[in-house]
Amino acid sequence: MTDRNSQIRATLNTKLMESGEREQMKQLLRQRLIEYGWRDQMKSYCKEIVKQKGLENITVDELVQEITPKGRALVPDTIKKEMLARLRQYLSKHDDI
Repeated sequence: MTDRNSQIRATLNTKLMESGEREQMKQLLRQRLIEYGWRDQMKSYCKEIVKQKGLENITVDELVQEITPKGRALVPDTIKKEMLARLRQYLSKHDDI
């Protein structure tokens, strides 16, 4: 990623936080993931990993590292498109980014 892209992302993130839009998007994302059963799928997957490795043999950080790729892959495309559309809508209203 170039420095320019990093700068744009940082500016966008700041604007989203200042406006409260970031928190609204996070809430919407949580709601949609629950509606689609993603949360339940991830909960089951976590239990499976802990059962396989043993509770004493895995840290929270290791568990997060293990489940993150699957968690990202399980997010339905419809949710990704909805979030992207909302971000684009925000950007279209804020030319200063």
